[in-house]
Amino acid sequence: MSNAHPVDASHDQPADAVEAIVPLIPIVLPIVGGVLMFLLAFIAIFMA
Repeated sequence: MSNAHPVDASHDQPADAVEAIVPLIPIVLPIVGGVLMFLLAFIAIFMA
């Protein structure tokens, strides 16, 4: 009753979404911060 094709446990695990995003944080975070500051400044000027 032995398995003819041994199963490698490392390939059974699905890719972790958090581990896929973490290397992009140093690029994405400043861009999102700049967009957020622009939007807040636009709202402040529009409401004044």
